[in-house]
Amino acid sequence: MPDTMRAAILHGKRDVRIERVPVPKPGPGEVLIRTKAALTCGTDAKVYRRGYHARMIVPPSPFGHEVAGVIEELGSWTEGWEVGTAVVAANSAPCGDCAPCRRGRPSLCDDLLFWNGAYAEYACIPARIVTKNLLRIGDVPFHKAAMVEPLACVIRGVDACDVRPGDAVAVIGTGPIGLMFMQLARGRGARVIAVGRRLERLEKAREAGAETLLMAGENDVAEIIRKETGGLGADTVIEAAGQPETSQAAVLAVRKGGTVNLFAGCPAGTTIAVDAQAIHYQEITVTSTFHHTPDSIRQALELIRAGTLDPSHFVDGEAPLEKVPEILEEMGQGRQLKTVIVP
Repeated sequence: MPDTMRAAILHGKRDVRIERVPVPKPGPGEVLIRTKAALTCGTDAKVYRRGYHARMIVPPSPFGHEVAGVIEELGSWTEGWEVGTAVVAANSAPCGDCAPCRRGRPSLCDDLLFWNGAYAEYACIPARIVTKNLLRIGDVPFHKAAMVEPLACVIRGVDACDVRPGDAVAVIGTGPIGLMFMQLARGRGARVIAVGRRLERLEKAREAGAETLLMAGENDVAEIIRKETGGLGADTVIEAAGQPETSQAAVLAVRKGGTVNLFAGCPAGTTIAVDAQAIHYQEITVTSTFHHTPDSIRQALELIRAGTLDPSHFVDGEAPLEKVPEILEEMGQGRQLKTVIVP
């Protein structure tokens, strides 16, 4: 075991440096994994541009949160785990004791423990995550297993919309999250309508199962979705772009009795206008789902293991650790889906 390792360290706004740092020593309940695959993520790209995330990471800090690897060293009190086991770790774990956890809402845990450090040769997984959200992956390839965390979030989003066979599901946004929504909705028998601004991404949407591709551009998003659905609106509209204008359009694009999931989340302080009368008299449900749960993490791994969802569709490259700052910069310009980082 070396004394030092290479790791991506977030220092601030657009400031990620590849540095040589000490290899972490696992404490009680912790495990050290040797990183085999880490995935870039839209959330990481946002944090890179902003320089911090109030809940998840405060610089200077190790960076990255989608990781799969092999257990290299065990701390004390880690019975049941063995060195050499292939695993995937989620980026958080709930406490299990607070009011939201007791009510079955662990994604809203008052003490949700977050972890970062995927972009490194080794990663030390906190004890609570080892207990609740460290999973054996068996023969699942590392780059596919690392997709468990974002997929688990999307699973919760689809479940919240109660997607049924024959439903018209419009997904606004053609990034990796939007594409996952399309593939899962299609798997439930829905007719998927993809709305995006980039032709190459819309082609990816077709591969993910979208039957109808709508170019947003200068078009009114709500209007083109309603036109495509005969003026009725979609049964479900999922906002996966994280913009106030598309969030507002999502509410206008749903049919009466339908569901809107404002999934992507807008910047702090964002407000949107909604027609309160329409929501009341048309019984429109406007909801949002944040993060994942231990249950959805396990569901995600099983979907990947079964081949129900192939993470390779959402990956467009592989790169060494040294390329992380460059790739995060390119993601901010919409040039990348997800990249496999191989330390």
